[in-house]
Amino acid sequence: MKKLLLLSAIAVFGFSNVNAQEEGESTKGYAKGNIIVTGSLSIGSESTGDDKESSFGFSPKAGYFLTENIVLGINLGYTSTKIEEPNVDDIKRNMLEAGLFGRYYITPAKQFSIFGELGANYQTSKWEQGSNDLDTNGFNVGFAPGISYFVSDCIALEASFGVLNYTTSEPDVTGSEATNNFNFGLNLSDINFGMVFKF
Repeated sequence: MKKLLLLSAIAVFGFSNVNAQEEGESTKGYAKGNIIVTGSLSIGSESTGDDKESSFGFSPKAGYFLTENIVLGINLGYTSTKIEEPNVDDIKRNMLEAGLFGRYYITPAKQFSIFGELGANYQTSKWEQGSNDLDTNGFNVGFAPGISYFVSDCIALEASFGVLNYTTSEPDVTGSEATNNFNFGLNLSDINFGMVFKF
């Protein structure tokens, strides 16, 4: 009888412990109505002899879960680059972009999930060197699969892999032609890591 009571107590304890863990993890994941905020910040500097290049980039991103699996969002971006060489005017480039993105999560309510993201951005940039400048406008479409892992109830770590990308750009000069680029593949420079905040 004592053995039966002991086994029953262990079974009840084990069940309640598993149930508590499941309830504790139930908030790790996404649900309809959640808002996600992420972005990237980059500061870079490179020098070779007297040649120097510095860059700064900031790209905030926010999305809303229309359903349990589907996110629709907006993203903005700003990038500034400066190239300095001896006896030559500095080259400066400023780029702005704005666009929309959509994501589909396979297992959004779980702590770990796989997603696919499709995004489209309008881009405009300005090159300056001394008294010369050149404006360029373009459009970018890209697809990237990724993974998401919650480290707390409202913070997730992500990694995405750039696989498919199409870009077209055209200088704002009479008679100029557009430059079109299509890329498919995966290399280390296409892997992006980030942190996502869920509200």
